[in-house]
Amino acid sequence: MTFIGGWRPLVQDVLRAVVVAVLPTVFVLAAPGAGAVDLVLVVAGCLALVLRERAPLATLLVSTACMLAVTVHVEPGPSAVFPVLVAVFVAVQAGHRLAPALAAAAFLGADLAVNLPGTGGALEDLENTSLLLGWFVAASGAATVARHRQAYLEEAERRAAEAERTREEAARRRAGEERLRIARELHDSLTHSISIIKVQAGVAVHVARKRGEDVPPALLAIQEASGDAIRELRATLEVLRDSDGSDGEAAASGLDRLDDLVDRARSTGLPATVTVSGTRRELPAEVDRAAYRIVQEALTNVSRHAGAAAAEVRVDYADGELVVQVDDDGKAGPDAPPVPGTGLLGMRERVAALGGRLRAEPRPGGGFTVRAELPLEGAR
Repeated sequence: MTFIGGWRPLVQDVLRAVVVAVLPTVFVLAAPGAGAVDLVLVVAGCLALVLRERAPLATLLVSTACMLAVTVHVEPGPSAVFPVLVAVFVAVQAGHRLAPALAAAAFLGADLAVNLPGTGGALEDLENTSLLLGWFVAASGAATVARHRQAYLEEAERRAAEAERTREEAARRRAGEERLRIARELHDSLTHSISIIKVQAGVAVHVARKRGEDVPPALLAIQEASGDAIRELRATLEVLRDSDGSDGEAAASGLDRLDDLVDRARSTGLPATVTVSGTRRELPAEVDRAAYRIVQEALTNVSRHAGAAAAEVRVDYADGELVVQVDDDGKAGPDAPPVPGTGLLGMRERVAALGGRLRAEPRPGGGFTVRAELPLEGAR
């Protein structure tokens, strides 16, 4: 296809040159005294137009010289000027001034010198020369207009591209400023509050152990969860403060911390089991993070909405995809489905971004299931 596309402009140029050559060839063949040399000159003067875009001055020189020779020898009439007019147009459009003017003057002078002794009278010869002069002026004027129009279009395209680039830079700058503002707000409010929770939980654990009392599992879960929250929040703040505006996500937890996540859920009183099938292998970072977040959100929803329920987490390393499923035996059912919240919306957005499929719905026998199928190849 590339080869054909490269030859197509040349074929079009040859066809145009052939069209221009039709009338001069016919009149030369009809002119008395015309020979093979005259026909060759006409063909050469017209075929030179094939190179008009690549070498406009050379095209102008060849066309003018060939058609001048034919005009002086056989006087084929006004048709001999057609190739020269095209060459003048192309040269003026390319930005040349002197060479087209000299070519027009030479052709007009030769035509006047050849026709002036004719039988039609000097006035008629001057009229024919004036007609040729008008053609040359019209060709030069049209070429000048075309040149200015092309320059205008190029300038308009350049300004449009510059305006688009400026808009993109402004949008990136505004997005960066908004990220910095969000990072400051999170740091000043949320980080401070979570740090207080972690410190207070640590103090409570220390006091209980100092008194020889059993530390409540819920208190230990609060201490561990607050520490994880601070770690992930700091990673998120680093992404928000990233000045390059990348769309990356914080290097947060993945399935390597799945056991810790389930243990923390158990410490809150939620019976939870984990089943991993397939061969464990390294996952794309986006899939690893998404799988962890889906399990985390699903277990949180079980704790908040399912009542006294148990949860089962299943991870299947299948060929070409990772399947994550969380089932519970809570109070959800087909007749009383839970109201979707931002958690389920976030799951769907994560799965959709990876080109996967998510099923989150009540189970026929009671409870709720969340199943995410995450492709691996697309994420890589």
